[in-house]
Amino acid sequence: MDISVEVVKKTKRHTREELEELSKEQLMDRIIQLESQNFQLKNIIQKATGTKTEQTRHSNKNQRKFDFSKCHKRHILLRFFYMGWDFQGYATQEDSANTIEHHLFNALTRVCLIENRESSNYHRCGRTDKGVSAFHQVVSLDVRSKFPPESQLSPESLQNELNYCQLLNRVLPAEIRCVAWMPTANPNYSARFDCRSRTYRYFFPRGSLDVEAMRKGCEFLVGSHDFRNLCKMDVGNGVVTFQRNVHYAVIRDSLKDGGESSYDMLYFELRGKAFLWHQVRCIMAILILVGQGREDPTVIRELLDVEKNPRKPQYSLANDVPLNLYECLYKSKGSFDPKVFDKNGPVPEEDQEEDEGESDLREWVYEEESLTRTIEELQALWASNSIRSTMCREMLKSLQDIYAEQFPTQPKPIAQASILLQGVQSREYQPLMSRKMCETLENRIEHYAKKRRIQVSVKEVGEEGGNKED
Repeated sequence: MDISVEVVKKTKRHTREELEELSKEQLMDRIIQLESQNFQLKNIIQKATGTKTEQTRHSNKNQRKFDFSKCHKRHILLRFFYMGWDFQGYATQEDSANTIEHHLFNALTRVCLIENRESSNYHRCGRTDKGVSAFHQVVSLDVRSKFPPESQLSPESLQNELNYCQLLNRVLPAEIRCVAWMPTANPNYSARFDCRSRTYRYFFPRGSLDVEAMRKGCEFLVGSHDFRNLCKMDVGNGVVTFQRNVHYAVIRDSLKDGGESSYDMLYFELRGKAFLWHQVRCIMAILILVGQGREDPTVIRELLDVEKNPRKPQYSLANDVPLNLYECLYKSKGSFDPKVFDKNGPVPEEDQEEDEGESDLREWVYEEESLTRTIEELQALWASNSIRSTMCREMLKSLQDIYAEQFPTQPKPIAQASILLQGVQSREYQPLMSRKMCETLENRIEHYAKKRRIQVSVKEVGEEGGNKED
C-alpha cells in the first residue's frame, strides 16, 4: 500500500459573492493589479511572437479556412530532433512562445496536418526542460491523410502518402527537424504510455575528472531504487512515488582529442522506462563530484538508501546544455532500427521478447529528399560549431605552450569540466552528507495538503508510464 495524491486545481476566478465582500479600495487595487498583469502579458506575447499588422489581420480574414471534414485522418508516430539550447523547454507555457511544443503545433496547423491540438489525439514521449536537447523525441497524433482508413497501411498508400516531414520542416525553426514518421494500426497507440524505454545521454569533457571512479558510481544506479535524493521532488504536482528502474548506466568515450586526453569528450548514458524531474542532472551532478575526488563513489549508494537517509542534501544541478534525450524504444518488430538505436547497451528482457500476433506499429518511413536536406543542414550546423571549437583549441595550444615555458614548475591548468555544475562553488568543500538537508517527503506532502494543493489517499500505486525530465 502506497500513498497517492491528487492535485487540486484551484480556480483563479473570484465568485460574485467573494467580490461583494471586498471594499471599494480593495476592488480598485484588484483592478489596477489585473490591468498591470494584462499589460505585462501582452508585452511578453508581442516580444515572443511579433505584433501582427492590420494588413496581416485583413489578409488572414480573407483566407479560405481549410475544411477538415472532407479529409481522412491517420494515427502516426512522428520522430524529430531539436537543439534545445535556445528554447524555454519542450512543453507549451502560458508566458512564452519559445518552446518546442509551441513551434511544433504552429507548424502542424500552418500546413493543415491538424485542425488543433485538442482534436489531434496527441501524446509526447518525453518532456525536456529549458536548454535540454533531443535526438529522438517522439509524439503520437492524428494527422491528415490522402487515403481512407481501410487502405492506409497498404504499401502503395505508404509510398504515396503526404510527405509529413518535408511539409513540417519547411515551416519549423532550423533547430527543430522532423526525421521520420511511422504508421500505426492502433488509433490509440501512445508515444508516452507505450514507450518501452527512454535513454538519456549527458556529454562532458574529461578535463581532470577521475572517470574510472565515476564508472564505479554508475554501478550503484542499476536496478529498482527510490530516487527521491537524486531528483527534484515535484510533490506540488502530485508526484509522491520515486521508485524507478534503471536498466543500465554507463560512461563511454565519444570523441578522442588526439593530443591531450583532458580534451576528450565522453558521455554518461542512462536507460530506463520512466524518469523523474531533474533525475539525470542530479545523478550527473553527484558523478561530477565523484570525478573531482570530492566524494567517494559509494555516496550514490548512500543517497539511494532512503531509510538511512530520508532527507536530500542540498547540491547544485549539472548544467542543462549537455543533456540529450537520445533514444525511445517501442515494442515492435518494426520499431527497432539499428541505424538509429545504440546496440552497445543491454536490452531488458521484456524488450527482447517477440510480439505475439500482429504489431500495432510498422516501420519508420524515411523520405530521401527530406532526409538529405536535414543531414546537410545538420552538417552545416556541425561545421559552424566545429570551426569555433577548433579555433579555441588552437588558441589554447599556443597559450598552454607559453604557460609551460613561463611557469615550468607550476601544474598546467585543467578546467574543461568546470562548467558542468551550476551555481557558485565554495572554496572550501563541504561533504554531501554533512550539508544542510531538505525536507522529508512526508513533510512536503503534509505542506501541500495543508495548502489544499493535493488530496492525500492510500492505495496501490505502480510506476508512472510518463516521463518528466530535464
